[in-house]
Amino acid sequence: MEKKGSILMQRYELGKLLGQGTFAKVYHARDIKTGATVAIKVINKKKILKVDLMDQIKREISVMSLVRHPNIVQLYEVMATKEKIYFVIEYVKGGELFNKVAKGKLKEDAARKYFQQLISAVDFCHSRGVYHRDLKPENLLLDENGNLKISDFGLSALAESKRQDGLLHTTCGTPAYVAPEVINGRGYDGAKADIWSCGVILFVLLSGYLPFRDSNLMEMYKKIGKAEFKCPNWINPDARRLISKILDPNPNTRISISKIMQNSWFRRGFNKSRSNIECGKVKEVVDADATVDLTVEIEPVNLNAFEIISLSAGFDLSGLFEESDDRKKECKFMSNQSAKTIVSKLEELGKRLKMKVAKKNGGLVKFEGTKQGRKGVVCIDAEIFEVSPNYHLVEMKKSNGDTLEYQKLMKQEIRPSLKDIVWTWQGEEPRPEQLPEFQTSDVPLLDVELP
Repeated sequence: MEKKGSILMQRYELGKLLGQGTFAKVYHARDIKTGATVAIKVINKKKILKVDLMDQIKREISVMSLVRHPNIVQLYEVMATKEKIYFVIEYVKGGELFNKVAKGKLKEDAARKYFQQLISAVDFCHSRGVYHRDLKPENLLLDENGNLKISDFGLSALAESKRQDGLLHTTCGTPAYVAPEVINGRGYDGAKADIWSCGVILFVLLSGYLPFRDSNLMEMYKKIGKAEFKCPNWINPDARRLISKILDPNPNTRISISKIMQNSWFRRGFNKSRSNIECGKVKEVVDADATVDLTVEIEPVNLNAFEIISLSAGFDLSGLFEESDDRKKECKFMSNQSAKTIVSKLEELGKRLKMKVAKKNGGLVKFEGTKQGRKGVVCIDAEIFEVSPNYHLVEMKKSNGDTLEYQKLMKQEIRPSLKDIVWTWQGEEPRPEQLPEFQTSDVPLLDVELP
């Protein structure tokens, strides 16, 4: 049981309890080695398994690992024992932006600075296919230098959550900040919905109150649907015009983030260097407790959020959630090449290994060998997942044949042949010259309310 002064995984000394909920507790903590202050969220595995929340935890890790940005609360490390999962996260001690707004409207320059940092961080999230879906002052924290940090990705979604119509369909968020298209339940663009919430936040920062207010929730929704609001006369006319463009009830004509960032009012004093991405890597610690049929999916599919984070050295998190076994015989690598280039390279590999190449419906190319191994033909499925337009994950796994023959083939033939398109193999450090300019990540401080 965690208590103040106890040592966690021989790495962190726990301090006072900061907050708790049904499934998790958050503690102040100190890194024993460096003396750095962090927050640690302790999640009870048994409780979340009982209510089937493990996918939500995996999504939270995925998102927080994806969105590494100066204006987003950072996930430093994930640790686990048989009973608990520990998130080591950035300790942000300046409190919520809400506490400042609760005292009244902010000065224009201060409001603009927070809005600039918010838009920079949200823009970065969207570039990584992450939509927060619950942006509000209560989820915006301030560090000791007064810089904004987005927190609580509990309701966020990844691009993979979109249906075939390309839209999200889960109605969620805080009523006063939610976009009208989210309320109507007919599907919405997560990016445009986040932009609306940013507009409400800007209005609140400059006015000191909400643009859409009514004691009757349905009446408030009607006001949101029609964008019935009025800016107070003390708000700068340029800011008023920007707010009106953001709080456009029609998502198709609502201003985009790129246009917001070009707006003259927004750009005043904008610190571009602050918006630069901080590269970093999340660590993971788990307590000790021949002939080929190669199938390649030509069109990349949306990446399962949990898979994104299993690529870097020491960051295969499957051990956090399931017993270690020998069932999965897959190798994964990240590539900064296009899907077309990756497919061409795999086809070239198949021909070099003297395979029969047969294209099939559904975007598949089948490479069939001619020789039998000890347990039949060794078959490898290669599947391409899009992380972003410029980054793809390729998972190669044995679907048939002898494991030793498969491993030998991977080591002696496949891995060397693919070196030109591989940024990093799972479990290996990426080559320094190919480090990307980002590292990104989504779920909540589960059910945790900080005092």
